[in-house]
Amino acid sequence: MKNLQTLYLLPLLALASLFIKISGSVSPRPVLTGPHMAYLNSRVAFRCTAPDSSPPVTYQLMRDGGIPIATGIDLQGDQSAPFFLKVAATSEGSYHCKATTEGGTGVSNIITLSVVIPASNTRVTAEPFPPVAYEGSRIILKCNVTRGSHLSYTWFFNRKALTSSTSPLFHLTGNELVMEQATPEHAGHYSCMAWSMVQDNTRFSSSTEVKVTVKAYVSKPNISFSIFKEGDGYQGNITCWSTRGSHPVNFSLSVDDKEVGSLTANESLTVWFLVAMVPGMDMGVARCWVKTEMQELMSEPVTLEVVPVGGDVTAEVEYLYRADSKPSAARLRCVVSRGTFPQISWLLNNSVLPSETNLDVQSQDDLTHVALANRRQTLVLTKLTSEESGYYRCRVRNSYDDSGPWVESGDVLVRVTEAFMNPTEIITIAFCCFLLLMLAVGVACVYRMFDHNQAHAHIAATNSDPLPLTAPSSQSGDKQVGISSAD
Repeated sequence: MKNLQTLYLLPLLALASLFIKISGSVSPRPVLTGPHMAYLNSRVAFRCTAPDSSPPVTYQLMRDGGIPIATGIDLQGDQSAPFFLKVAATSEGSYHCKATTEGGTGVSNIITLSVVIPASNTRVTAEPFPPVAYEGSRIILKCNVTRGSHLSYTWFFNRKALTSSTSPLFHLTGNELVMEQATPEHAGHYSCMAWSMVQDNTRFSSSTEVKVTVKAYVSKPNISFSIFKEGDGYQGNITCWSTRGSHPVNFSLSVDDKEVGSLTANESLTVWFLVAMVPGMDMGVARCWVKTEMQELMSEPVTLEVVPVGGDVTAEVEYLYRADSKPSAARLRCVVSRGTFPQISWLLNNSVLPSETNLDVQSQDDLTHVALANRRQTLVLTKLTSEESGYYRCRVRNSYDDSGPWVESGDVLVRVTEAFMNPTEIITIAFCCFLLLMLAVGVACVYRMFDHNQAHAHIAATNSDPLPLTAPSSQSGDKQVGISSAD
């Protein structure tokens, strides 16, 4: 009986022994830790750990393809095995570790290592090159490096960093900075920085600055001329200019469609040409031409004719009123019949008024409310006081001949009094006078009509009275009276 019980227990003991043996030989489950990115030529560390594994544990660091790199042994248990590597260009790839114990072998997770090459020899290239373009053109700047990987780029405009959100005039794409329609606001100095970051370590390379020039189109040229005396003759100074545009700009002058001069403006947009002139003669039709590599424009024509001052000269006065209809200022204008370049001077009570460019302290104290405008053609009395009262006139002569005679206008009176009446007061007084006159005429008419009626009444009363009878003095007299009565 006991033998039978022992026979039944043997399989159970065998199974228990097998279970214990299997449980004591569980394969390890290693864990690999380490960087995913590393700079070229730097040193990195991978660590392999197999928790809850019975020592000794043999670790192997493996490359993709099952190539063993290094081996480490843990004799105490629950300790990691470090593997130190110097990163080369060929170090990029996948890594895992293998842990081996008496119970078996386990394989860890995979770590992909990327080798980061720092940027070097960073420079800016441009399309077009050199970066010179007219407004409205497309300009592309590229940040190029001789060597580098996993790079980011930062652009600087006049040494200030650019971002897509803060700089709507620019488009940032990869290593490119794009200006779709360049404007003069895009002109300036540009540079870029190529950089990479591994953990908290940043390495960068900066370029030198590149100057971008955005040229503005030249506006239509203008033309004007003046004249001055030189010796016994006269010279015309012809001015050509444009209001906008980028340098350099070539200006040329033509008279009667023949080019007489050409100049290049490098600093301003204004040039001058000298031509001989004779007052009173038509010297031809002049035009200014402007030329750039993109444009060719022509000014309006101007006739080179100087008309000497002559004819009648008239001075006119106009009063200016405030909102309450009180006079506040007076404006005098000198009207010249003819003359291309008149020089105008004003006189008050036969005294020459100072010009607006030669006011001294004494003259300012004498006449503080006088202003000249429109090349002295207009004289404005900005305030009406007793100092401004008097007789004004203007005189004119040719501005290019200081020795020429003056042509004077007649005097106009500017009277400034405290009782200066405004137009409303004048109209009111005139209307009152008119009413008084009408009233007087009406009274006179009524009186005359009344007197006329009284006279008619008196005449009628006189004709209706009977003739008085007288006593007859004689016979002959009686006959006469009788005859008269019969008649």
